[in-house]
Amino acid sequence: MGEVIELKDRLADRSRPRGDSRATFFYDVACPFSYLVAERIERVLGEVEWIPAPAVGLDGGARWLRFEAARDVAEREARAVRLPLVWPDNFPANTRHALRAAGYAAEQGAGASFALAATRLAFCGGFDLEDPEILSVAASAAGLPIDACLTAARESSRDAGLWATACGLRARGVRRLPAVRLGRRWLEGEHLLESAALVLAHAL
Repeated sequence: MGEVIELKDRLADRSRPRGDSRATFFYDVACPFSYLVAERIERVLGEVEWIPAPAVGLDGGARWLRFEAARDVAEREARAVRLPLVWPDNFPANTRHALRAAGYAAEQGAGASFALAATRLAFCGGFDLEDPEILSVAASAAGLPIDACLTAARESSRDAGLWATACGLRARGVRRLPAVRLGRRWLEGEHLLESAALVLAHAL
């Protein structure tokens, strides 16, 4: 039985390459650095696959143990890229329901639109993503059926796949989100787009 469970977890790991040549973007809707990259990623890389994962599964929440320092870095980065950054009152928070909904959105082909709507609600509006009304707004903005999205948000069975992806990222040497897989290369952190642009320029 243990081997069956292990195989199921491996198959649920969305960090595994799937033969698609597109870049893959890994993010957490509760991560301001993911939001800052999400707003710009497709302008740099074109269409990408959007995959949610819990950031705490990579670093154990270490980055936010020094909250003031991490907040200063995020605010400095937001100013540098000329994006608004508002902190939700309950930040940092466990947004497991929002992550489940993000996973559902990705399955429906609406990963990008849901992620952008959710992170904008959180980091432009300061809204709580665990509030079902706020999740409903994000679902509507992404063109998803609201009832189905809220049902997915309540499905604890979805956590296994999200955490399997986080474990897969760690196994591949990724230690923080956001992250991008470009072919066989992995890039991570708030400056990954600059690195990605250099990789693409070199490839050309």
